[in-house]
Amino acid sequence: MRAMLLTVALPALALVAAAPAFALSDALVTRDGDTLIVRWTSNRPVDVRVSPAPDAAARTASLVSAGDADGEHRLAAPAGQRLYVLLQERGTRQWQRVAERVLPLEAGSNFRDLGGYPAAGGKHVRWGLIYRSAGQPLLTPADQASIARLGLANLVDLRSAEERRLAPTRIQNIRYNAVGYSMAALMPVASGTANATPIRNGSTLYRGFPALLAPHLKLVFDRLLGDSGALAFNCSAGQDRTGFVSAMILSALGVPRDVIMADYTLSTQLRRPEYEMPRIDPALAANDPVARLFAGYQTPQMARPTPLVEADGTPFLAGAFAEIEAKYGSVDAYLAREAGLTAARRKALMAAYLE
Repeated sequence: MRAMLLTVALPALALVAAAPAFALSDALVTRDGDTLIVRWTSNRPVDVRVSPAPDAAARTASLVSAGDADGEHRLAAPAGQRLYVLLQERGTRQWQRVAERVLPLEAGSNFRDLGGYPAAGGKHVRWGLIYRSAGQPLLTPADQASIARLGLANLVDLRSAEERRLAPTRIQNIRYNAVGYSMAALMPVASGTANATPIRNGSTLYRGFPALLAPHLKLVFDRLLGDSGALAFNCSAGQDRTGFVSAMILSALGVPRDVIMADYTLSTQLRRPEYEMPRIDPALAANDPVARLFAGYQTPQMARPTPLVEADGTPFLAGAFAEIEAKYGSVDAYLAREAGLTAARRKALMAAYLE
């Protein structure tokens, strides 16, 4: 397993699990090889408890450090082991649950937990229930075992039929969900030729997502509300289509827009493109425009992730929000009309996925 020190930088707002008046804040879990590093800020001693269960109560979690006052604790945790940390501030009722945001996979890309973000009513998104990812065509047996321990009930594949054919997932033994569409929706193919224009870039691409991905969103919310167990969803890079669907889920849960944008832009540092698509055979690329497109991304000059922002720094995702607000007035109205997320269903979603 690759040794790594991974620090995911997000605004402090994205990491606190209590109201701003509380003292305990800025909790973060990072990994250095087989060690988890838990850091926090508090003006009181903190009890550190650990559990493999994302919803464990303090009384069932193991106490690993009592009255810890230095703001840091280190835990032994092999990369295939996922732990959830509860920090309880002594003398108050304040507590915070934190975990690694990114799954440390050997041959995976951009696979991460959407838990921990501040949401509606002073609550936070539950850890261990909603995962976003890039494609998973090259997962190792160790990766497959790590993902199997997440308790996934559903995988929703946001990719086109062509992408799913070129790079089938290696996540096994869970319900697989997809909505059929052609890559031509993103990469127009010239009629009667094998030529294809590049995928449209920036906010222009994203303005098409609310229409293109409405059926996928309905499927995602149906699975979130209808099945027990965690859900994962992905596209090829885990940044564009996956970024839009993540933004809609977090919006439905009342996560602030700036936190959503911060989560979205993490993909640039968390992608590992070499594991998102198998190496494309030149013979296949010669006669398949979609294969040729992805073969182009495998050249050295194209294989490095680039920032997901316009020249002026505006995230591409802003284009999708602008399209929704221009056409529907609000994200809530869009989700109700196009994804079936009525007020009652949104209330049920919050009850299930916030704590």
